[in-house]
Amino acid sequence: MKRNVVLTISFLIGFLFVLLQSSNSFAAVACSLNDPDRDVKRVFPNSTGYKTKLTSIKEIGGDKLSKEIEGKLGDKLDPLFEASDVPHSFYTIMKGKETIGYIHGVNQKGMYGGMQIFLALDPKGKIISFFYQKISSPDANKFKDAKFTGQFKGLMLADFYHHDEMKGNECSEDKIAKIKSPSENNIKDFQATLRGIKMNLILCDKLVTSSSKTT
Repeated sequence: MKRNVVLTISFLIGFLFVLLQSSNSFAAVACSLNDPDRDVKRVFPNSTGYKTKLTSIKEIGGDKLSKEIEGKLGDKLDPLFEASDVPHSFYTIMKGKETIGYIHGVNQKGMYGGMQIFLALDPKGKIISFFYQKISSPDANKFKDAKFTGQFKGLMLADFYHHDEMKGNECSEDKIAKIKSPSENNIKDFQATLRGIKMNLILCDKLVTSSSKTT
């Protein structure tokens, strides 16, 4: 009887270990579009197709690139969702043989749970469209509203760097400072959104658009 109890406990411990390992593995995968055919055509109506590329910080530049990204982000990378070996899905949007843009998403911790923040960029890295594939918030509709998301159209990574330099100073050219949270009760999700968009732009710059300029 005791032997059976011990075996049962051992089995349960082993099962839980495998389950935890599996859940961590799934959690450590960067964003992919739920329906890329639909989303690509919605954002790029003139596109004729797209190519998907999987890459990671580790593959492109390893620990050195991780440190560089942290410096540009102004924050530590999340050890799970933003680890250097996490694979990132980049969608290169085509019109015939011409590249007309990119789509990429990042996971971001919000006040009420995880966010999935997607950007569509033109070939020069300018935001064409910004949308949440997932946001866990009682004010989700306010954040998803085009009146809020549309304010990011036309912004580039340089605008976020300029915003960092101008923090604490009034500057008419600080485009990020002009964007306010769509919910006064949920400033943390707004701050998380800004971080997620900036992180997304940095990753696109370092893993896709910069490398494409040198090839």
